[in-house]
Amino acid sequence: MVVIRLARGGAKKRPFYNLVVADSRKPATGKFIERVGFYDPKAPEGRESLRVAMDRLSYWRNQGAKMSPTVARLVKTVEVPASVVPAPANAAPAPAK
Repeated sequence: MVVIRLARGGAKKRPFYNLVVADSRKPATGKFIERVGFYDPKAPEGRESLRVAMDRLSYWRNQGAKMSPTVARLVKTVEVPASVVPAPANAAPAPAK
């Protein structure tokens, strides 16, 4: 299965994450298919802390890639169409009896 997840980089005590599309069987920091953005949680004021290529993200979502919960949370902070971000699994109403 193909997943969209964070791959940690950066130095000790200075995390930096790449948003990558990867095979779920590969290690988290291993080989990936494509880099679709980055997240810098320690970015100083005035610098971009999150960048996502929404066109590539929607392409991979349409191909069946699943986002990790953390990536889904980060993507919600960016202005996105509702078709890209999946609805939470528990948000569906129960069927009427």
